[in-house]
Amino acid sequence: MPPLSTLCTDLGTVTDAYGRPIASFRVYPEQQLLYISWTGNITGPEVIQVAKAAGPIQAQYRCPLLLNDKTDSTGEWSEALAWLEYEWLPAALHDGLRAFAYVFSPDMQNQIISLEFAERVGKQLPIQLFYDVDTALEWLRRQRVAA
Repeated sequence: MPPLSTLCTDLGTVTDAYGRPIASFRVYPEQQLLYISWTGNITGPEVIQVAKAAGPIQAQYRCPLLLNDKTDSTGEWSEALAWLEYEWLPAALHDGLRAFAYVFSPDMQNQIISLEFAERVGKQLPIQLFYDVDTALEWLRRQRVAA
């Protein structure tokens, strides 16, 4: 992760049923950014679990920018797409989300699902897909300036 600022709040990690980490949350208040870093093999129910955990964070910090980093994850999570579109997205928009940068997983199946996610979400929210965090972060910075 490129240096965002020295002010960062680590908000913990979500684990799977076996206690393995699947996602961690950090907030960068100066950049108005929520950073979610995924690890391991992710399933649909786990994506929903993480999105539900992100809800109160988004409501509290009202970060307009979200950096969703799947660099260190794989998995098939398509069963979560409808829930994300119809449950998570309206709540996130209500809580101030304005731009979503998505860093692809190296897993091709995960990338295909990510494209469908971006197509669904992109109808209501600026979203861009990336292969690296630095480029995603630069795009988010431009979104903040434009807002």
